[in-house]
Amino acid sequence: MRPLHITVSGAAPLRQGFLEGCLEFRVMQRVGQGSGIEYTTIREIRGPLVVVDRVSRASYDELVEIETPSGERRLGRVLEVGGGRAVVQVFEGTTGLSIEGLKARFLGSTMRLGVSEDMLGRVFDGLGRPLDGLSEPPVEEFRDVNGEPLNPERREYPSDFIQTGISAIDVMNSLVRGQKLPVFSGPGLPHNILAAQIARQAVVPGKEEEFAVILAAIGVQNDEARFYRKVLEESGAIGRSALFLNLADDPAVERVITPRVALTLAEFLAFERDYHVLVILTDMTNYAESLREISAAREEVPGRKGYPGYMYSDLASIYERAGRIKGRPGSVTQMPILSMPSDDITHPVPDLTGYITEGQIVLSRDLFRKGIYPPINVLMSLSRLMGPGIIAPKKTRPDHGDVSNQLYASYSRAVQLRSLAEIVGKSSLSAQDIKLIEFGDLFETRFLKQGVDENRTLDESLAIAWEILSTLPEESLTKIRPEFVKKYYVGAKAPQS
Repeated sequence: MRPLHITVSGAAPLRQGFLEGCLEFRVMQRVGQGSGIEYTTIREIRGPLVVVDRVSRASYDELVEIETPSGERRLGRVLEVGGGRAVVQVFEGTTGLSIEGLKARFLGSTMRLGVSEDMLGRVFDGLGRPLDGLSEPPVEEFRDVNGEPLNPERREYPSDFIQTGISAIDVMNSLVRGQKLPVFSGPGLPHNILAAQIARQAVVPGKEEEFAVILAAIGVQNDEARFYRKVLEESGAIGRSALFLNLADDPAVERVITPRVALTLAEFLAFERDYHVLVILTDMTNYAESLREISAAREEVPGRKGYPGYMYSDLASIYERAGRIKGRPGSVTQMPILSMPSDDITHPVPDLTGYITEGQIVLSRDLFRKGIYPPINVLMSLSRLMGPGIIAPKKTRPDHGDVSNQLYASYSRAVQLRSLAEIVGKSSLSAQDIKLIEFGDLFETRFLKQGVDENRTLDESLAIAWEILSTLPEESLTKIRPEFVKKYYVGAKAPQS
């Protein structure tokens, strides 16, 4: 196996060659109470779980080494402890394991990742092991993958614009530093292409601060993993990016660690090295499926659709690792991407995600069928931090907020009129209504639609918005202040498609 880039900080001093041939640990020589205790009292193997009897001094989330009679070693962690019994989740899975001769060694520490700036430009698997054929990067610091507690009073309110180069996001659902803004997709929709485009194009405009992209692909197919890697390498963005790839044929239980490993590096870069970091987590539905699998193996009482009742707090433990800290220039911004089974936005995963995060970007199958990319349904999308975080003096252009409001109002009315026209016919509509329908078509084909390699600045996106708004009568732009209409309205000149 490839070496695992983690440390056990509380383990007893280990002999040379410990874990040789399996997982290589970087061990800090510090003995912790109860560390290194070995048990052969394996009660049962249940799915990805191993149940150990007559356990003393074990703790929740403690690392455990599982050793077979042949000397093979696998890493796990304690999920449950009590009554002299410990339930251990094995990251590499339990395939091929038998109770006979099996040993469990409790290592006395939680999982820690060795992090450094040299991890940028590299590709790792879901547990942080190099996949690019290069040696492990040097370690500057070891950090707990579960994150460090952050005093809420120390949190800085998210603000400052991140330009993705995508008009529907930048103008109407702006992303700000420190925000968590998920993308709700569906099977077959191009969320992977959108994720790669955002990772490639995201910049902090107008400032010279360091900016990095951390992409964690969770349970993805091999072709998707190759796609992410190829896009970032060909664009040159790989130099400021780190990829963590958990493949579909990797053990499912590894998926509960992958986003935490990625966020551990992101927090180090943001809060210790002052980077602005964008973390893209795709696909969080695969993460939730792994939670459900582990919950079923533990025989827990299921919640909605079989997901565990604690899924809300588990998702929150990931999403809430976004943010800014007062007095520190760095930030962690999250864009989790999740696919909605049967395009059902009320499914537990998007439903709970919506409660935790600050808005959502929703992809539309109808727009996708029309050949529009990115197929963002702006009427169902929302960025709750756009108003206070973006539309303020010296944040973006002064007309940004008014333009966004007018686009929403006019496009919403256009969609309503399309439905009405299908019932009563276009001939029954007024000239103003027909103008609005034409505006809706222009909005989709000129504003929403752009190339997968098209990187628009905010000024370019606003210019396109004004072009299509100028096809409407000037007096109908009721959401825009007169001084902005006078400055940017371009008359009856129709934009070119």
